[in-house]
Amino acid sequence: MVRVKGGLLRGAREGGVLAWRGIPYAAPPVGPLRFRAPQPVQEWDGIRDCSRFGPAACQLPRRRATAFRPASSEDCLTLNVLAPAVGRRTKLSLPVMVFIHGGGYSVGSSQDFPGQGEAFVRTGRVIYVNFNYRLGTLGYLDFSRYSTPQRTFERNLGLRDQVAALEWVRDNIRSFGGNPNNVTVFGESAGGNAAITLMATPSADGLFSRVIAQSPPPGAAYSPELAASWAAEFLFELRRLTADTESEPADLLAHADVAHLLAAALTIQTRTPDARPGTFPLAPVVDGDFLPERPVDAFRHGRAHRVPLIIGTNDREGSAFRGRVDILPTSTPRIQALFASAPADVHKAMRQAYPGLHTKRTSSDFGGDFAFWFPSVTVGSLHSRVAPVHFYRFDLAPRLMHVIGLDATHGIELFALFNHVDTAFARTATSLGGRRVFIGAGERMRRHWLHFACTGVVDSSWPAYTETDRQTLIIDEVDRVESDPRGRRREAWQQFLPDL
Repeated sequence: MVRVKGGLLRGAREGGVLAWRGIPYAAPPVGPLRFRAPQPVQEWDGIRDCSRFGPAACQLPRRRATAFRPASSEDCLTLNVLAPAVGRRTKLSLPVMVFIHGGGYSVGSSQDFPGQGEAFVRTGRVIYVNFNYRLGTLGYLDFSRYSTPQRTFERNLGLRDQVAALEWVRDNIRSFGGNPNNVTVFGESAGGNAAITLMATPSADGLFSRVIAQSPPPGAAYSPELAASWAAEFLFELRRLTADTESEPADLLAHADVAHLLAAALTIQTRTPDARPGTFPLAPVVDGDFLPERPVDAFRHGRAHRVPLIIGTNDREGSAFRGRVDILPTSTPRIQALFASAPADVHKAMRQAYPGLHTKRTSSDFGGDFAFWFPSVTVGSLHSRVAPVHFYRFDLAPRLMHVIGLDATHGIELFALFNHVDTAFARTATSLGGRRVFIGAGERMRRHWLHFACTGVVDSSWPAYTETDRQTLIIDEVDRVESDPRGRRREAWQQFLPDL
């Protein structure tokens, strides 16, 4: 049994790991708490069975028929803890790794990648935590302008949930053998953006000791004016779906069916990449309060939390964003819109950095670099002025991924990192070869992440990233270090997006 704020927990032994699933870290955000900041967890009677995951946040079904789809609910604020099944937990004080899932702030859950975290915990060196947070309409649209004396709508709910989960870790992780003063936050994609944003969130100060940001889009945090325009568009679509043209906005939002909320959000998501290229409507809002400024600006002025940072991207981030997930500025009209907003005298340098920009491959790389790589380089450069930074690029992809033109695309490193290599996707991806080296890359990556989480520094073979030499670890069949890889592209982007 384990006691936490709220009551007693019963977990389960899963091989060499002790697991507690579905632990509430805040009150259910339902009824009058919809669109409100997370509230303290409610106490329960007796012993709570924590052998199963809690529901995922509300989201639309995955588009791939074979994709795993957990049950979802507005009552989703739960987390999971994995600990080594050795010794007395009360006598341990292990480092803690807290993972934030990705999914564009619209899909995903703590159940992504079955067995997630076990490869870390089985080493006996760390406690592993992951959690659900509110997504989409319920977590990332800003309806504060529709607040009334009777009903308050707060901003940045998903971000507030993440802070609440970290506060739970601080207050309770000793019961599982973890050290609340040695917490590493890491995440991928939207989870990487969350990690970067938390570094610029004042209320997160002191809740973590270091950060690992995998393929983050650091520029995805927008002004209240832009967020308000998305909220207005959403409300128009919601009225259309519900055929309700008379209810006050506060009443409509408070009582709308979740299916209608999800459908209206999908319309806005689908429209935005063409209407406002380079933006995404489900993202943190720079509200001047909970998130006082753009994270990139916090890094620029040295106001981000000064903790050590590992940050990096994959070789070809943009190649996966095709078809129904085509949200990046990769089409000719979207790219032209970005060029129109950039200084005219730098257009030539950008076209030289991306020759053949009209082709599918080059335009995909342009979009991926715009969203992920260059903003990550910018954050790494700025933060290196005040704290240790180490930059990586994941280049390894099984042969089939090269054959189909995806290469080391967005998210592929997670299969290696979490040793998730026996799924249908991973076996198919390695069917033409490359399985052994892919597994090996994951093992090396985990060693780096574990060393960082346990000691606060990286292995001596991985030099620090600075604005002077930009030393970058290239994770490939054989790892290597390069100085300022793709420097020509970086210089072009610095002129093209001087105010990123």
